[in-house]
Amino acid sequence: MLPTIEWRGDSVVMIDQRKLPSAEVYVACTTAAEVARAIKTMVIRGAPAIGVAAAMGLALGMKRSRATGTKQFAAEFQKACDLMAGTRPTAVNLFWAIERMKRTFAEAAQAGGSVAEIARRLEAEALRIHDEDVAGCRAMGIHGAALVPESATILTHCNAGALATAGYGTALGVIRAAVEQGKRIAVVADETRPFLQGARLTAWELVRDGIDTTVITDNMSASMMRQGLVDLVVVGADRIAANGDVANKIGTYGVAVLAREHGIPFYVAAPISTVDLGTPDGSRIPIEERNAREVTHVGSAQLAPEGARVRNPAFDVTPAKYITAIVTERGVARPPYEDSLAQLAGGGQYAVGSADRT
Repeated sequence: MLPTIEWRGDSVVMIDQRKLPSAEVYVACTTAAEVARAIKTMVIRGAPAIGVAAAMGLALGMKRSRATGTKQFAAEFQKACDLMAGTRPTAVNLFWAIERMKRTFAEAAQAGGSVAEIARRLEAEALRIHDEDVAGCRAMGIHGAALVPESATILTHCNAGALATAGYGTALGVIRAAVEQGKRIAVVADETRPFLQGARLTAWELVRDGIDTTVITDNMSASMMRQGLVDLVVVGADRIAANGDVANKIGTYGVAVLAREHGIPFYVAAPISTVDLGTPDGSRIPIEERNAREVTHVGSAQLAPEGARVRNPAFDVTPAKYITAIVTERGVARPPYEDSLAQLAGGGQYAVGSADRT
């Protein structure tokens, strides 16, 4: 399995996704601040992956703390939590992981644990979050594969693979599971401007796995669908509101509208930690605006003229009405999402259906 992020005791090691596919470079972070910087600068990206990274960064920071008393230790921990929370605003998994680490800290402190014991508990919890993510992706893949026909061409947008998680992937986990079941799968990967996660990362992962992959530019999807060259769409998510609205990489909304127009099922694959029942609908999801240079340049090559204004929202929101189903590790949610997502998030199960036509 592709090692997206690993705990190595005195460091957190992650593959530098900015360098792919031309170079496979690993970055070793030795402080919480370095992990936070890696998240912010997109060394690591993808909602589940940055949640794991934040948890490991907090555990690493507290393991290296020189605090001798729990009061000072708690103050350092809160500072580290604030640092992680300030990295990227849209993906709720980041905040879910921070809150989970906060609960672990509070429980250990209330039990009278020493600084060393609290640090050990935080490390164990971070590793648990990592392992649960991998297991969850595999379970999600099995649920999602049941929705995939025996032979299908699947369109995906951005990267929701092993690189976006602790391993295996969400949307690509569905694809991998379908392939493992012997289904004949081909993938069409949108390039995903401006950061090119589809062309650089999704294609790299799938080619590495020997899965039939075709890269297209973002403006080719409509034509591909009209020609009957796409059977279903599977994407990931960075935050799912209580009503089923989904925030994902910019351009996802357009793909969903096109899929509806052409009668193509549009599935979202994401862990329960991406479901934010505290956010009633997509209008309440904060959308990160990134540096204009990502739009005006590709590498060192400048594409746009000086003086042109630039917008670079990193995400958009797809209304629930365009989403056929949401695949999680606990099962498949279908409309009305207010009910199905609440049941799944509460620990319930939802039945997996067969392949759909919208």
